[in-house]
Amino acid sequence: MSILNDILGFFIKRRIERINEFKINPHDTQEQQFKSLIFKARKTEYGKRYGYGEITNYEQFRERVPIVAYEDLYPEIERVLKGENNILWPSPIKLFSKSSGTTNAKSKYLPVSEESLESCHYKGGKDMLTVYLAERPESGLFDGKGLSIGGSLQENPFNSKTQVGDISALMMQNLPSWAEYLRTPPLEVALLDNWEEKMSKMIDICSREKLTSILGVPTWTVVLLENILAQTGKKHLLEVWPDFELFVHGAVNFQPYREMFQTKFFPSDQVKYMEIYNASEGYFGVQDDLSLLGEMLLMLDYGVFYEFVPMDELDKEHPKALSLDQVELDVNYALLISTNSGLWRYKIGDTIKFTSKYPYRIKISGRTKHFINAFGEELIIENAEIGITEACEATGLVFRDFTAGPRYMEGNNKGGHEWVIECASNAVDPILFANKLDESLRKINSDYDAKRQKDLALQLPIVHFVEEGTFYKWMDKRGKLGGQNKVPRLSNNREFIDDLLQFTGINPV
Repeated sequence: MSILNDILGFFIKRRIERINEFKINPHDTQEQQFKSLIFKARKTEYGKRYGYGEITNYEQFRERVPIVAYEDLYPEIERVLKGENNILWPSPIKLFSKSSGTTNAKSKYLPVSEESLESCHYKGGKDMLTVYLAERPESGLFDGKGLSIGGSLQENPFNSKTQVGDISALMMQNLPSWAEYLRTPPLEVALLDNWEEKMSKMIDICSREKLTSILGVPTWTVVLLENILAQTGKKHLLEVWPDFELFVHGAVNFQPYREMFQTKFFPSDQVKYMEIYNASEGYFGVQDDLSLLGEMLLMLDYGVFYEFVPMDELDKEHPKALSLDQVELDVNYALLISTNSGLWRYKIGDTIKFTSKYPYRIKISGRTKHFINAFGEELIIENAEIGITEACEATGLVFRDFTAGPRYMEGNNKGGHEWVIECASNAVDPILFANKLDESLRKINSDYDAKRQKDLALQLPIVHFVEEGTFYKWMDKRGKLGGQNKVPRLSNNREFIDDLLQFTGINPV
């Protein structure tokens, strides 16, 4: 091992004492976060509106402050985007994370304060390294470089003095020099907006580096790794990077990709896989035990106060949220966050389940709405219904029902979506309809559009038309007719679409 590896490993491993502290005292830690957030924001416009200065406990906070979605908070966020200060958070906001998923716009713009960048996002990255090194003290992680696959930055359309971009790009742009020294490719390549140009340069640079780790979304990572194998002519990537030891992943379910990584890319037990929960809104979880697949330690001292809404409460006019000390194991909760960027009782859209207490570990169980996010595309039901409607209008069809699911990467085939659609009129050419559907989805969902660029991660959707009455018969077969039963529009796995295709006798593509 190098001296640098020893020095950095020593300093990072010292952080384990702080992590152990909030494992032992989780409720006290969250109460401290709550009080600190309320105190700091008491003189903001939002804090004055809801009387933060008089709030002394969680019960008062729960009674006074409303639960909000992005659309509810957008009037305040728009003012911050335009340069107003002290609206949601006291310190000036110079960075905004761009994300998709909102129902009334192509992109969301989420404030990222300096405090959040340092004490949440960067702290999460350091703690990720901390728990990994605690589990693998013999690691040579810093003897080589880490590959980070990031997004891009743009000028804020409302205020040219601030920046907008993927959270990964914002983090890279503001990394300390020591961290930038340990990563690859260079910043000018990592932040390129043109994906094809970025990919070409990353392949050339990274195939010649001594690489020990990768941090990235599995979807994009697969594209990069397949291209590196093709260019180098190697059988697997340990022939390119013999010291490679860690892939850190997040954003989408890793299970469909696991076999590909373990057999095609890194066929060796020397390579470990670690999940993180790092969203545009904050860094929330780290897999602290590599043997617990899908389970992550909930990070409690990051300037984030968590609340949890049981799913049977979520659609009520005044849903009752719970604090950490009130949760139960294996119950599906919608996650609420209040953060040091000024998001207050904000519905992030994810659902989680607790797998343990002391320490509090979670697994991501889904989304609060129907969705497909197998490749980081974040396709929600509203997107799908708009896309289907516009495609039907363009082709003269009237649809009755539909369902869609992911089509996973297999062999040399890239991923995509598979749709089964029942129309109340004669069907048209499925490829024509698929093109119209794809065109609409790309227009309204920026993440889907990014994954569809040049067919790099997502191919054109596959569309199957079925005869009228098919969905009724299928629902009848499943015992799901009448009452509150609804056709499942979207699913992040193939449970429904495979069952429907089998029922109709259609072979999956």
